[in-house]
Amino acid sequence: MFRNILNAFKIKDIRKRLIFTLLIIVLVRLGNQIVTPGINPAFVKQWFQQMQSSAFNFFNVITGNSFSTMSIFALNISPYITSSIIVQLLTIAIPRLEELSKEGEEGKKTINKITRYLTVGLAMIQAVSMAIGFGDNYMTNYTWYNVIFVGLVMTAGSAALMWLGERITEKGIGNGISILLLVNILSGLPNDFSTLYQVFVKPNGVTLGIIAAILILALILALVVFVIYLQDGERRVPVQYAKKLQGRRMMGGQSSNIPIKVNTAGVIPVIFASSLLSIPSLIASFAGINVSTPTTVGGHIIKGLSQSSWFNFKEPIYTVGLLLYLFLLVVFAYFYTSITFNPTEVANNMKKNGGFVPGIRPGKPTSDYLNKILNSLVFIGVAGLAIVAVIPIILTGIFGVGSSLCFFGTSLIIIVGVILETLKQVESMMTVRSYKGFLNN
Repeated sequence: MFRNILNAFKIKDIRKRLIFTLLIIVLVRLGNQIVTPGINPAFVKQWFQQMQSSAFNFFNVITGNSFSTMSIFALNISPYITSSIIVQLLTIAIPRLEELSKEGEEGKKTINKITRYLTVGLAMIQAVSMAIGFGDNYMTNYTWYNVIFVGLVMTAGSAALMWLGERITEKGIGNGISILLLVNILSGLPNDFSTLYQVFVKPNGVTLGIIAAILILALILALVVFVIYLQDGERRVPVQYAKKLQGRRMMGGQSSNIPIKVNTAGVIPVIFASSLLSIPSLIASFAGINVSTPTTVGGHIIKGLSQSSWFNFKEPIYTVGLLLYLFLLVVFAYFYTSITFNPTEVANNMKKNGGFVPGIRPGKPTSDYLNKILNSLVFIGVAGLAIVAVIPIILTGIFGVGSSLCFFGTSLIIIVGVILETLKQVESMMTVRSYKGFLNN
């Protein structure tokens, strides 16, 4: 696979796409260093250090640390991701959107246009809400027109990143938004290795330090392999199509399969669960309530919902919040899977086309069979997802590191998924180029 990537640079059109993608990435990284005019970055940095929520750490990671520095790309592509999820959910609730999703290329273009408009609206709301919520210390000159100005700058930055991502998809190597997300996460790699060195290697001397480094690398490698299997794992349900006579020709009789991924929901359950649990801490922070040393029942509950309080041996009672986190993971995994894969619709389409699962009658029995397989796979997938997501929480509770490391937890799932998808994209370009060359000869 990697040999094919090296060979891709030998092909002119693919080489142009790779270079174009790299230039966009450099441009985005430069933009992440430009602080938004009128913002007080020292206040934001201090506030961010006080917030121990894993959701905020993860948000900072996926923005390439531009959120903690309040650059012009502070919101980054997060409004686009949120908009895409909202539109995807609305396609189930709104019949017109559901019709558009089934209309092929034209319908897809319309849905993409709706997603773009929603992205701009969400970015503006988020930027202005931050300016109002943080108050006077957030800006060097807190006036209503400066609040609007900051909102416009950050909205323009988010819209620009969305446009650049689409250019990568169109003129680069594809998966533009995913590529930008991957680069943002990997940008924190040097700091992450430095943190691990300072915590585990440096204080232990030469011999123990080397052993600690080997163990860390072994853990990272094991997690990468585990995530690869989790992301690529699938159950292929065999499908047989009955033969039928059309004119004088016998059609059909082919065998196929329905691939059902083990981790059907991807990282969506982790993002939803973490975001939901972080809302009480966020509200308490804006209200000026100190939840690090709670004195009320409500304060203890809010602290128990914070992932930074879990697996702390001095206060083990707060780890009970992990049970709610795992419950939300399961709920969101089944919920998101139910709106992205409809066994009844798949079974009906198979029946219309003369297809059937060997040993299973068409129609409702096929739907029930697919639903049974799907439920089993979702449970296996969410169990694997929970293992990967809980490891950084354990590291944070015991050692004080892990919640923002890009090669642990949710970030690792995104990294592996995007890299695998990008490699497949480049390989498909190589294959198409080979076919073209063969036909031209």
